[in-house]
Amino acid sequence: MQTLINNKNLRSKCYLLIFTLLLTACSSVTMRPYGGIKEKRAPDYSDSKDYYFWGLMGEHEINTSEVCGDRRVEQMQAVLTSSDWLRGVVTFFIYAPRTAKVWCEELPIYD
Repeated sequence: MQTLINNKNLRSKCYLLIFTLLLTACSSVTMRPYGGIKEKRAPDYSDSKDYYFWGLMGEHEINTSEVCGDRRVEQMQAVLTSSDWLRGVVTFFIYAPRTAKVWCEELPIYD
């Protein structure tokens, strides 16, 4: 009887560990063509892109010339947000979106 209780306790701990790992699985890839520290301000462009089968299928391009115009690109980022992750979990990651973000150079403010 004691072994059965220990097995249930161990199983519960394993499920809790797996659940915690899945919740903390958000990730990001940040590219800064000119170096420097990560931008903290809101991006100039942000959109969720569709990928399938754990992100193995699907390809997207973002025309940064359309997003930034004459300004240079400061930072690009691919992020697995919590909403992206949740949509992936619900579909067993057959549908696995990721959010793309672009930051453009800030124009100087002249008074």
